[in-house]
Order: sequence, then structure tokens, then C-alpha cells
Amino acid sequence: MSITGYLFSENWLTILIIIHVLSAIIGVGPTFFGHVLLRKGQTLGQLRGSLALSLTLEKFPKILGSVAVVTGILLAWLGDYGFDKLWIYLSIADYIIIQVVVIAFMAPAGQKAAALVFAANDPLDQQASPQIAAAVSRANAITYIPTVLGVLLFLLMFLKPIL
Repeated sequence: MSITGYLFSENWLTILIIIHVLSAIIGVGPTFFGHVLLRKGQTLGQLRGSLALSLTLEKFPKILGSVAVVTGILLAWLGDYGFDKLWIYLSIADYIIIQVVVIAFMAPAGQKAAALVFAANDPLDQQASPQIAAAVSRANAITYIPTVLGVLLFLLMFLKPIL
């Protein structure tokens, strides 16, 4: 059943689309900023500030990413899209892979790096130790996987008419 004309007016669908698009952009956007926070060459003090900021920014994908998923499923179910389109299955699979990478790999690597950074007793104005730099570099490298998959997810949303 379609929202357009059956249960709700067109305004309902428009509002749901706006919520979906905004929650996706605002929710996923901070993920792309993670590479700046985990960049090479930071002092210990800069790394502490970057990691503290990343704790705040990680709330956006958790909350608004979930809103984007729920509204996306509602749009497919109640709107004119349906669940018979390839791009919907690819988008859902992509999102699941992103979550697995973030939960199973990125979060543990980030927690390990953060533990080393906040436990270090070195002066804050000096470069991080090689051990800390390696842990931060590993976390940054893993962050590229959900970044690329996130770009793919956005491309699937833009290219949906041809898939």
C-alpha cells in the first residue's frame, strides 16, 4: 500500500523523506571527520583533544544513523519504493557491513588507542610515542573501511532510479 493517496497525504511522505535525508547527512557526516581527528603528527595533547571530540561525534551516527535506517525502511514499506529493488538490498547489506566493521574492528582499535593516549604520562606538547602513533594509525586505517562504504551507501541513494 502506498502512502501517496491511500493512508496519508503527500505531505507525510515529504516529511519522512526530509527526516531520512537530514538524519543520514547529519548522522553519517561526522564519520568522515574521523580521519582529521586521527591524523598523523599530533602531539599527545592534540590527540587527547581529538579523541575527546570523537567521543562526542560518535553519538551522531549512533542516534541519527538509526533514525535514517528506520525512516528508510518506512519509506520502502509505506512509500512507492517497495522491497523489490536491488538498491534497497544493497543499501541494507552495506549498512550491516558498516556496523560490523565499526563494532568489531574500529571501536576496539579506537578504544586501544584512546587508552594509550590517556594513560601516557609524557608532556602534552611532545609528539606521541611510537606505540601510540601506531595504535592511532591502525584506528585511522580501519576508519577508511566504513568511510568508503558510507560513500557507497550515499551513491546507492543517489543512483537508486537506475538500480
